[in-house]
Amino acid sequence: QVQLVESGGGLVQPGGSLTLSCTASGTMFTIYAMGWWRQAPGKYRELVAEVNTGRTNYGDSVKGRVTISRDDAKKTVTLQMNSVKPEDTAVYYCNAGVIEATSGGTTDYWGKGTLVTVST
Repeated sequence: QVQLVESGGGLVQPGGSLTLSCTASGTMFTIYAMGWWRQAPGKYRELVAEVNTGRTNYGDSVKGRVTISRDDAKKTVTLQMNSVKPEDTAVYYCNAGVIEATSGGTTDYWGKGTLVTVST
């Protein structure tokens, strides 16, 4: 079982920046993907950014405004978003794709989510 603990979020002013961090713990063989998704009220969950098998993918709505970094030794992923807008308001979820140590199968894990509100 893998646990994801998120930190960061809260109230951010338009045009400001935010940093979100997520750390994974538990028993696993390896993490092949780690990143951030978000879900705004009444909308589907969408990709913000992820590092997946060495490739970095960004959601269309945030390209050019976000940077994602991953530290495999610390099992941590950090998202920095600049020039935030009110439409960035959402619950942000950490996600990890894991190869299980026991079965060798893959499992998707999700954090509990952290609310980001962009407002004056």
